[in-house]
Amino acid sequence: MRQITVARTVKGVGIGLHKGEPIELCLEPLEANSGVVFYRSDLNVSFKAEPSNVINTKLATVIGNDKAYISTIEHLMSAINAYGIDNIRIVLNGNEAPVMDGSSISFCMMLDEAGIRELEEPKKILVIKKVVEVRDGDKFVRITPTKEPRINYTIKFDNALIGEQHYNFEFSKKNYIEEIARARTFGFLKDVETLRAMKLGLGGSLENTIVVDENKVLNPEGLRFRDEFVRHKILDAIGDLSLLGYRVFGDYISYAGSHHLNHLLTKEILKDKSAYDLVSLERQKAHEYERVFA
Repeated sequence: MRQITVARTVKGVGIGLHKGEPIELCLEPLEANSGVVFYRSDLNVSFKAEPSNVINTKLATVIGNDKAYISTIEHLMSAINAYGIDNIRIVLNGNEAPVMDGSSISFCMMLDEAGIRELEEPKKILVIKKVVEVRDGDKFVRITPTKEPRINYTIKFDNALIGEQHYNFEFSKKNYIEEIARARTFGFLKDVETLRAMKLGLGGSLENTIVVDENKVLNPEGLRFRDEFVRHKILDAIGDLSLLGYRVFGDYISYAGSHHLNHLLTKEILKDKSAYDLVSLERQKAHEYERVFA
């Protein structure tokens, strides 16, 4: 099984969720062993998508350095991870990835348009060897060894409509597109004014965010899934874990997780070299893992 990149350059445009500004997005092929690289075309600054470049996780996953940053990368990174893409350059002319419709399905469509090109180098995956966990009170995220990667996610909100939701997701590209990619980000009506006062959420609307009041969804079309909220949290987690640089072969379990806990988990995994193996999928090993990329 070989590393892959996109076959051709594709372009799109959308609004940034927090600043509300139009953002141009371009996905470009990269050579083997390059990883995922973000490029701010307006500032001529590049940085790699990796835990050491994460600078903020309060409302979204933000990567950058002392010269530039890019916010809200998790939805785009989620699609790239699900498609098993190892090497790609993401060109943006602003400080956010566009929110599109609040899910990752638009990014999946861009990747479908771009197509896939195999490279000469073997694909590498990060195989979890022992349990790694990060906790904050009763909230936690955990990764454990497995033979069939799953994401087992529980959310709990003090809201009559959402309450507690649970979803058990079996990881594959096909399942991702069918079960996860269309799940949108969400927020609460009571928080809108606070965010706007902080000059955040300026691009948010009912076209790209599920807005929840005490006991109802304000979007006229309603929900895409009955449990769309927890499905979106899985979408976020897949994007956050992709910053490890490789597809993770392990079971991810979360109770009330967050971008911050996911970031801490990636750091904990990399800190302990006995917690994982970096496996090169030469031909004899590929069959053990290929189902995850189906």
